[in-house]
Amino acid sequence: MLDSETLFFLGFAAFVLFVMALDLGMLTRQKSHVVSFKEAGIWSAIWVALSIAFYFFIQNYGYLIHGIDSMARLEAVRDLYAPQVDLITGNFEASRVLFQKNMALEYITGYLVEYSLSADNIFVFIMIFASFGVRERFYKKILVWGILGAIILRFIFIFVGSALLQRFDWIIYIFGAFLVYTGISLFFQKEEDEKIEPKNHPVVKITARYLNVYRRNVIDHFFVRRKTDGKLFVTPLFIVVVVVAFTDLVFAVDSIPAIFSITKDPYIVFFSNVFAIMGLRSMFFFLSSIMSQFRFLKVGLAVLLTFIGAKMLAHSYLEQIGFETVYSLYIILTILGVSIVASWLIPEKKTVEKDEEVRV
Repeated sequence: MLDSETLFFLGFAAFVLFVMALDLGMLTRQKSHVVSFKEAGIWSAIWVALSIAFYFFIQNYGYLIHGIDSMARLEAVRDLYAPQVDLITGNFEASRVLFQKNMALEYITGYLVEYSLSADNIFVFIMIFASFGVRERFYKKILVWGILGAIILRFIFIFVGSALLQRFDWIIYIFGAFLVYTGISLFFQKEEDEKIEPKNHPVVKITARYLNVYRRNVIDHFFVRRKTDGKLFVTPLFIVVVVVAFTDLVFAVDSIPAIFSITKDPYIVFFSNVFAIMGLRSMFFFLSSIMSQFRFLKVGLAVLLTFIGAKMLAHSYLEQIGFETVYSLYIILTILGVSIVASWLIPEKKTVEKDEEVRV
């Protein structure tokens, strides 16, 4: 018989797949099309609303995730994932409320971290589509399927990482040092370092080695069967989907350890990741045309990663002085707010290039 955690996870997965199918147009047989600014805005609002609604769900019904039906079960889950939460001896209901509030706070903080770090993915996705010459009307389909693959890869990454953290406490220091290094590297990263060469991309090379690749684009198809011999091929669109999923996994190497600095509960990490990257798909169309205006956002993300890495390195000391999750939330909001406001107040100076007149 399946335990409560597995049942809740399966129900959550079914819900996400249903909303994805609705978004992609599978339920209405909607064809691939260019996503309008209005449509992107509506779906961005829907995913943000669902994410916030899930916060209130956890706050009131979070016990369903771990099947907390007794004080003994609550203490076991608390000791495993949130030892900093002080339970009220002899009062199960009040203790459960405290634990659920902590779960909800960890979820919304992790969601905010993941959502903000995912903003940097938009720049990379834009470069992927431009480098592979993808038509704009295929963007939505590629992102939905690419992100679905990313969710599966993140699921494996998160639960393996959680198991390692529970068995080897010292891994948190490796995660912290890595995030500090990544944050500092991001601060000094130049735009020309981010260029993508399709032919030299490792995913393209590996896919071409083990799969039959159809050299031409086939409209709206990921697979095609050759009529002459019935041989199955993958199309360039499928390759781009794999590249998007792989690229997201690379970004997850930064973002998932960052959320583990906030909570050790793999389910909270996974839920916050899913809502963030699903919202990213809509946010791509909503913000891709105006992302260039946030010139200090990358600086803010670099500071954010450095802060979270430093927090992981000093987690023992912070626990001793009573540093709470809500403080991290305030600091994260401040970092992001300052970077966005600074981008508005200090616009980039436009250099006027003078064209020299050439006479023949």
